[in-house]
Formats: sequence, structure tokens, C-alpha cells
Amino acid sequence: MAEKPLETLKRILQQEARLGYKDRAVLGGLKKLAVNWGNNALKAARTEQERVRIQEVIALLRCYSDLQSTKERKSAIEKLISLIEAPLPPVPKTPVTRPQPAPAPAQKHPTPPPVKKPAKTPSRGWGLDSPIITLSGVGRKNAERLKKLGVFTIRDLLYLFPRRYVDYSTLKTINQLQYGEEVTVIGNVWDVNVREAKSGITLVTCVLADGTGAIEITWFNQPHLANKLKPGHQIVVSGKVSEFMGRLTFSSPEWEPLDKELTSTARIVPVYPLTKGLHPRWLRKIMLNTIKYWTKRIQDPLPEQIREARGLMDLGTALSQIHFPDSQELLQKARHRLAFDELLLIQLGVMRQKFAWQAQPGRAIEVDKEFVRQIIAALPFELTNAQRRALNEILTDISRKHPMSRLLQGDVGSGKTVVALIAMLVVVAEGYQAAMMAPTEILAEQHFHTVTELLGRMELTHPRTGEPFSPRVRLLIGSMKPSEKKKVQEELAAGEVDIIIGTHTLIQEAVEFANLGLAIIDEQHRFGVRQRAALRQKGFYPHVLVMSATPIPRTLALTIYGDLDISLIDEMPPGRQRVKTYVITPLERERAYRFIRSQVEKGRQAFIIYPLIEESESIDAKAAVDEYERLQKEVFPDLKLGLLHGRMKGEEKEAVMEAFRRGELNILVSTAVVEVGVDVPNATVMMIEGAHRFGLAQLHQFRGRVGRGTHQAYCILVADSDSPEAYERLKIVESVHDGFELAEKDLQMRGPGEFLGTRQSGLPDLKLARLTDIRMLEEARAVAMEIFREDPELKKPEHKLLKEAVERLWRAETVDIS
Repeated sequence: MAEKPLETLKRILQQEARLGYKDRAVLGGLKKLAVNWGNNALKAARTEQERVRIQEVIALLRCYSDLQSTKERKSAIEKLISLIEAPLPPVPKTPVTRPQPAPAPAQKHPTPPPVKKPAKTPSRGWGLDSPIITLSGVGRKNAERLKKLGVFTIRDLLYLFPRRYVDYSTLKTINQLQYGEEVTVIGNVWDVNVREAKSGITLVTCVLADGTGAIEITWFNQPHLANKLKPGHQIVVSGKVSEFMGRLTFSSPEWEPLDKELTSTARIVPVYPLTKGLHPRWLRKIMLNTIKYWTKRIQDPLPEQIREARGLMDLGTALSQIHFPDSQELLQKARHRLAFDELLLIQLGVMRQKFAWQAQPGRAIEVDKEFVRQIIAALPFELTNAQRRALNEILTDISRKHPMSRLLQGDVGSGKTVVALIAMLVVVAEGYQAAMMAPTEILAEQHFHTVTELLGRMELTHPRTGEPFSPRVRLLIGSMKPSEKKKVQEELAAGEVDIIIGTHTLIQEAVEFANLGLAIIDEQHRFGVRQRAALRQKGFYPHVLVMSATPIPRTLALTIYGDLDISLIDEMPPGRQRVKTYVITPLERERAYRFIRSQVEKGRQAFIIYPLIEESESIDAKAAVDEYERLQKEVFPDLKLGLLHGRMKGEEKEAVMEAFRRGELNILVSTAVVEVGVDVPNATVMMIEGAHRFGLAQLHQFRGRVGRGTHQAYCILVADSDSPEAYERLKIVESVHDGFELAEKDLQMRGPGEFLGTRQSGLPDLKLARLTDIRMLEEARAVAMEIFREDPELKKPEHKLLKEAVERLWRAETVDIS
């Protein structure tokens, strides 16, 4: 082997790594080194294998300077060094042969077959996770453009799926063409003309004939086509048949020479997402070359027996057919396989999280059943059967040696907070601390008020000492004064706080617990997995209970919260009346105002909500301010109105909410910050402006803010959209009062991304799969459970690729285990 040149190069590469991958190890950079070093190394090579290895190294060196990020360059240097160090296969010894007599000369020599050139590899010797710039034909500018589409590696390109397709697979002769159809014709170019219209637009016209007839084709502002379309050449044209002055024509269709491989005509043509500067023809060409090379080499992570049992296409074929389908049937099969993969990998990911978390050593907390009965008896109301069932499941979990990981799900007002409070009291009685984290300060303050008020009305004795039991409860939120926060933090670290209630402030570094035993996270879908993991890390593998008032269909919940056991409170407390809901038009707004006034005259209170759009929160807050002023001056000048929105400071929001709770305000004008956490039993009217801007589940959350007292409550939805679909959506809320049924319909209409907030859910992005596809979801879960029962850590050789695929999919997210 050519030891000297390769050893020299290895030292240079190590120096480049020491210098921080800045392409300064040699004068002129590694690109220039590739030429000089490469020539010497090739001369010194003694075998064909060595020459192939050196040529591969040269190719990698040439593109090193074009790599933009330190991460990409580091990966390149590591690849080069591993290539240099990898042993070559032994050169087979040439057998000694005796000289043979020369054959008699033949009378005629047949023409030797032409030497077939090896297919051009679209990648310069790299793997699927290599930077996209390593593909032949991808320069620095287009690599940067592709990055805007999320394409950083060759693998990313393979998984950049078409957003739609144009079916040009129908081939017709010119005399068969009909107006309005999308077809393909093949013909000879007869004539080509270029002219400039009065408007300044350049027109290229071409007459195409195929023996059955002729048709005129026009392209706009593409003068270069005149040099490419030569009379006598055969071309393929695909597009929509249009009409001009009574004659059939094509206007700016796709076209390609007949003698080249077709990517844009005469087939089902993929249409990819693009960004400025990326041309569809260029992207299709790069994609076709990449697909042809890599789909034959890609390894399928799904074991063959599973593929056969489920009738799934192999991965290479699926990738080939999703990009360049041979038929609609094969396209659907490819889509099914790739969507199945996504759901399977998600299921395996969440199952591994659950397995990893429950494998950690936990603390078995003793549950004194007599003390639990004492707490329940001291409550000023009866627990429902659903609450008792959920409580038993939680208490059983915390008494075990591995950490609890459970989701408590229940509709608005079903009594989740009380169940959580009982669990916290049991934990505190055994000498541990409990924490409750809420997504907003308003909700954290609401929980604090609820907990302290309930404890103030309960007389409890400690199960061990028999002395009065009164846990020390504190609030910790961002808007508190620094001195107040510091005092609470010190008390918490010293073990002088039993129950802490707060926002994301609880997971900041400055917050330390003396002995955290139970962590409760409310409105789970509003926290990413990072916050959830951070709260878990505050204790020695504490028990974790997450709560959600947003009803999520069970199959979807098993996917999103597959690492959690699920408890469901599906029963409302006795005495809760159904909130009467009405959809009105803007013309009926005055009537709604009169109704609100009549409720206020009876001593009740009302909410009026305005839409909040996250992307431009300040605009919607300003709209709420304007409407507040209008309502106060023109509609309710004699009533007391309050204003609440997300741009207000914490203490301002709390002051407004406290005034509304005490009945000092008749009407609260607000943005969506009241969706969760505002509990005012005297409020009986919820009027929602721009109701079509909210999801059905969110409207149900708003509706749950009223009707919490003994009086009949009402929800008024103002449909200020002209869309019949938007009106029909709101009519569903008017007639359906079950949160889970509404959630199902909302999920079907909006999809899981909007339903949950894509990044909020903590799930990897889905490219093809739909979480509304219940049948596929259940099939993927069944396969995942089958694999997991047999090999929970995916250690078996046949699951090695599957394990890598799971880790790759979840790499972008912080895995929710610690």
C-alpha cells in the first residue's frame, strides 16, 4: 500500500482538526492539496484497490472547502481518516501457469462488445448522512437553498417527498387531443419562431407534428428555447391542452428531448416544495440520479418477516416509487409503506422512553389507606366514581418501586385538580415534597388559590403523629419580586415547603428541592419534552403525573403519550349544568349585548373573548384593547369592564383577575389567555368573537370557563366569516357537548399539527403519516408492541437498523428520559 502519501495526508488531516476545521492546515486549502497529493499517491499505488481508495480520498478532499459548517467539516475529516485507516482486502496471488501453445489464427475476428462504462455515482464516495454538497451537480449555492427546505444530507434529500403530482402518463396523438385535458404528445419539431409582443414579453412558438396532425406551442419569456428546439428533432411535450382563436394549443408546457431519460414529461411527474433560486427541473434531475443510485444500496430497517406479514413494499422500492411512480397504485403502496415507518418509529420511540424511565430506581411511597379516606371525607363535596378510579390508579403507581409515569385526562371541570391534591397530600405525609407546574401564571395562581382554599376548609391529622396536618404551600412564578422568589427558593431547598405551585420557573437552575417525590405537570400538551424532562431531573426519579383538560382521542393519546399510562376522568361532578351554546352572525351582536346586560342585572358576570394569533400576538392584543374601549364607551358605559391580554405584566393580570373573582368587574374583555385556569363560579356568559379562528377543542375549553356555579350558563359564538364551512364547524360546537367527541371532529378537520401545536407535542415531524389514520396507527402500534415484547432494547442483530432509525427520527427532540 502507498504508505508514505497516506501517512502524510493523515498528519495533515489531524492538524486540520487541531486548527478547528478552518481549512488552514496547508497553503491553499485541502482542495488544492487534492491535486498535488493525489498525483503522487496514484503514482505510488501498487494495486487497483489502492487506486480506487485514493481516488475516493481525492474526491472527498476536493469538496472539503465547499462545506460551510464546522459540523460538516468535522464529519468529513473523520470520514477521510477512517478511509485511510481501513484495511484493504488482500491481493490474490497470481497462479503460476505453464505457457500454452498459441491458438490457430481465426479467419474472422468478431467485433468485441463495447466496454460498458460504470454508471455515474451521484455521490462522491460518501454515505447517506453525508452533506448534500457531496452529490454531483449540487454546488454551494444550491446546497444552501436546499437547506432552507430542511435538506442537509443525502438521506434528507431522499425523504424530501413531493407535495403533489401531475399525471402526464396519458399519451395521445395530436388528433385525439381535447380541450382541458392534461396529456403527453410525442412529435417532430417543424418550425420555431421568436418574437416580441407589444407588451415586451418574448414569445417562442413551435409547431409540433406527429403524423396525425400538428399543434402550436407557446412559451413566454424563455428566448433560450429557440436554440434548443431544432426543426427535425423529436420532443416529448406534457401539459394542459388550451385553446386560442378556436384552435387547440399548448401554453408553456413541460418538454424534454425524446432521446433523454424523461423526468418532467410522459409520466406521473413529482412536484417538490421549492425555495427561491431552486428550479423544479434541476431538482427532479438531481433527485432521479440520487434515487437510481441509493435505492439499490439502502438497507431496509424493517425485518423481512414483518414486511411480508403486513404486505409492505421494501424500502428501496418505496422511495423510488414515492418520487417517480410508475403508476398510481404503486404510488399508494409506497406512501403506505413510508407512512407506516413513521408511525412505527414513533411508537417504538415512546415505548423505549417508558421502558427506560420505569427501569430507573424509584421510591415506593407508602399509601396509608385510612389517611386517604380521611382526606376524602374532609372534602366539601363527594368524589365521582371516575375520580375515585383515577385516584386509585395513581396511588397504586406511587406505592411501587419504579417511578410513576401517568397521564390524567379529563374534560373541563371534571375534577382533576382535586385528585392531584389528594396524591400530593399522601406524598407530603410521608416526608416528601410535591410540585405542580402550569403553563401560564394565571393557571398557576388559579391552582394555588384552589389548593389553599380547599386545605383551609379541611381539618386533617397526620397519619403517623396524630397531630394537625397542614402542608406548607408556596407559589413561585416569574412575575414575583426577586426577593420573594429567592425566599421561596431557599425555603424549598431547606425542606420548609411541602407543596410548590408554579410555572416554568420551577425548572430553572436556581430552583432546588430538598426531597421531591411527586411532580405534576398541568396542561401537558403546552410543554415540550425538554421542560418535562427538566422537572423530572429536580428529584431522584420522582413520580410524574401529567394532566390535560384538552380531550385527546385515545388512539392519538397512545401515540403522543405512549410513554405514559392513561387515567381518564370521564364523569362530571353532580350538579354541573350543560352550557347552552348558540352560534350567531355579526348582525345579531347587539342582541347578544342585551342578553349580557340582562345577566349582569341578575348579579352575574360575563366574558367577551377576542382571537389571539400566536404569530402576531401584539396585533390581537391591540384589537382587544380597542374593543375594550369601544365596549366601555359605547355599549356598556354604566358597567365595570376589565381587560386581560398576554402583553400585560403578571401583577397587572393578577389584579384584574382578582377583581373579576371578587365581583368588582361585571365583564372581562380578554384574549385567549383565559382558555385555561380562570375559575369564576358567578360567570354565566362566554361570548367569543371571531369564533371561527379557534379549533373546536379550544372553543370547548372557553365554554368550560362558565357554568361552574349553580346558575345556568351560556356560550355565544360569533361567526364573522363568510365561509359556509366555518359556520358548519361552529354549529358542531353548538350541538356537541362531549369534549372527546369534539376532539375527534377537531382532529379530523385540522389534523394533529394544528390540534396540538406541532412543536408543542414533542413528536418528531411527520412527512406522510396522518395521526387521524386510526387503522394504520393501530397496525403500527401492534407491530411495535410485538417487536418490543421480544426485544425492548432493540439489541438483536435483526433490529440493529431499526434501532438506528428510531434514534435518527427522535434525534431532533430531547428524549423524555433521564
